[in-house]
Amino acid sequence: MKLNLDIKLPSSQEWIDAVMGDFDSFLQDHADCERKASAMAMSFVAKYPDRTEIIPELIETAIEELEHFQSVYTIMQARGIQLQHSIGEDPYAKALVSLCHSGIRERFLDRLLIASVMETRGAERFKMVSDAQQNEDLFRFYKELWTSEAKHGHIFVKMALLYFDKDQVYDRLNWWLDHEAEIIDQLEVRAALH
Repeated sequence: MKLNLDIKLPSSQEWIDAVMGDFDSFLQDHADCERKASAMAMSFVAKYPDRTEIIPELIETAIEELEHFQSVYTIMQARGIQLQHSIGEDPYAKALVSLCHSGIRERFLDRLLIASVMETRGAERFKMVSDAQQNEDLFRFYKELWTSEAKHGHIFVKMALLYFDKDQVYDRLNWWLDHEAEIIDQLEVRAALH
């Protein structure tokens, strides 16, 4: 069984051109995204401590995302790039979360599936960044990252399948992918992951 669905709208050439044209800004945003991804995984632990089946994998995911942050920060240090003073609002994540159900059970499903969709989009974009690299170290780094993000996309669907019917999970995931494509299509193109 496939544990995620492919995104429905590929990222544009315009997006990767913006990233490669201002790679330092992209690295700053990437570092912020890794910090937020780690915090998001831990927020599931804090909000759903009774979901004991998923806590070990959430902790592992949070640690992995924090290690990604550490790796990005090391690259930034080598290039003389500082972290941003504060983490700005992510219009992509905000738009996705605004579509969540409000019921406790339904919101849990939606948050898991949003995490899957975001990780799947991240995998697609990190692959583009890897493919665009001239620097061999950055090529390898982003190649490792996109495979990791793809795995995370699967993890969150697998978690949802522990608590919800398969048809419900995949119907809702398909719904999310439709809306994610609309959101991506409307976002301002910038040197940022989203």
